[in-house]
Amino acid sequence: MNARIPCEFFLVRYVPDPIRGEFVNIGVLLREAGRPESATVRFTRDWSRVRCIDPEADTEMLEALEGELRQRLTEEGQPVMKTMAESFSQMVQVTTAKPSLAESMVAEMELLLRLHVENRKRESAARKSGRMMIHGRMRSEFERAGVWELMRKRIPVSSYTRAGDPLKIDCGYRPNGVIKVFHAVAPDTDTELAKVLAFSMEGLTKGFAEKEGAALDFAAIVQPLTALAGDPDREEQYRFSLETMESKGIRVLTTERLPLIAETARRELRV
Repeated sequence: MNARIPCEFFLVRYVPDPIRGEFVNIGVLLREAGRPESATVRFTRDWSRVRCIDPEADTEMLEALEGELRQRLTEEGQPVMKTMAESFSQMVQVTTAKPSLAESMVAEMELLLRLHVENRKRESAARKSGRMMIHGRMRSEFERAGVWELMRKRIPVSSYTRAGDPLKIDCGYRPNGVIKVFHAVAPDTDTELAKVLAFSMEGLTKGFAEKEGAALDFAAIVQPLTALAGDPDREEQYRFSLETMESKGIRVLTTERLPLIAETARRELRV
């Protein structure tokens, strides 16, 4: 049995009104004990709990804050707490360090997010098969392969289609003359997203060719059909979504293939 890694973690909290003291956990900063340079941070991708206590919350700012903090944590000579104090406004606070023992840093981060941020211990089966679960698994596999930090995230479609297009692609990278992008889709519960992606493909393909001189390889990441447990209605929606996306040239790949996809990215990015 492998020895566990002594770690410590900090919870990142959104506090819209410090006087009232209401807060919601939005992220986790994790590091190996005694190794500040090992620190890594993850924020939630589901801002519904934030909007419950602050309907006007600037979630784009919070998402940008995660990227800024991750960047600064990689800079030499930046103590963790000093970096966090300088990066965060008063609306975002950090708890004191708490100890943990990890099988691996990636697995521990996922566990801490589930327990303290996403609060997913009692999710229904339908929720677990949703887009956020698929996105989290996709990200975890790319992190295990060591390529997540090298990929582009939340790629704005408006850069390639037209101003005002709100869609943002989850992640992607360019290994050569092809740009590979990946987007999590729950085909049994979100046929509208499948239709939006299919509708966008023609403009995206043209936009990437014109602006980046590259072909577009678009992959939708979905859960396998077997995850629906024989629900006829959900299976029908699932098949409709897949057929809609595939008819416009979107590759549909299941989460079971994510380890291979991540390994391919590792080789192509020469990590």
